[in-house]
Amino acid sequence: MNRNQNRFDAPEVAPDDGTPPVAHGDAETPAVFSWSIPTEFVNLPSKGQFYPEGHPLAGEESIEIRYMTAKDEDILTSQSLIKKGIAIDRLLQNVLVDKRIDVNTLLVGDKNALLVATRVTGYGAEYATNVSCPSCGETGEHTFDLQDGEMTDTHAALEEVGGEITSTNTFTITLPLTKATVECRFLTGEDEHKMQKEAERKARRNMDESPLTDQFRAFIVSVNGDNSVMNIAAFIQNLPARDSRTLRAAYGDVMPGVDLTQHYSCPNCGYSADMEVPLTVDFFWPK
Repeated sequence: MNRNQNRFDAPEVAPDDGTPPVAHGDAETPAVFSWSIPTEFVNLPSKGQFYPEGHPLAGEESIEIRYMTAKDEDILTSQSLIKKGIAIDRLLQNVLVDKRIDVNTLLVGDKNALLVATRVTGYGAEYATNVSCPSCGETGEHTFDLQDGEMTDTHAALEEVGGEITSTNTFTITLPLTKATVECRFLTGEDEHKMQKEAERKARRNMDESPLTDQFRAFIVSVNGDNSVMNIAAFIQNLPARDSRTLRAAYGDVMPGVDLTQHYSCPNCGYSADMEVPLTVDFFWPK
């Protein structure tokens, strides 16, 4: 929802000499630049439900961002920020109107919605990128519509998997094999950063990767009411594959987010299927 339909038009004053009216800015700024950067309200997939009390987004259904500018593009091209892996986070933090909000405290699904909306304000909803056909392997350009996404209905998804939301805005699910009731929370951007750093630490030390169990440790709050870190870790290590798959699928289904699954047809072999929009380098660096 754009709240700036009239903000590009500065007041006009008609000179006495009969020349066309001009827009006036401040004393030092050329009149042609006297306009405000527009802002946009982005709907939050979480509807603000899963934030703790006191968080700026608790109970809020939308978040206000301003449109991308050339200065924001400087952030995207900063080699130091890219090397540190924080260019995108710095960009998102920069476009937030409410500076009380730390982008790293956003739920992952809300952060992704913000990411898509920011890209749309900067470069439009059409996203052209190279896609490799799953059938023939031929790579060709395909255009996706970034505004053609639907938000997850968390409550409906929970009903389908037999889960329930708790009074503390976590959710529970009972696993089919162990019959254990697992309480989970939705991850934030900060949680993702921690998991990434842990993966990098293991890689530096030539340790075995464990992305699935690391993710479980990040979002499992309790098992059968037991919130002991050691007991949860032991449960995860001995979790049957069937229950592991159920838990991963349930978490993905109920997590608030934007579903960017769209139809793809290969012009080479005719293969046709729905696929998730690939977030490649072209996303913020379009051709």
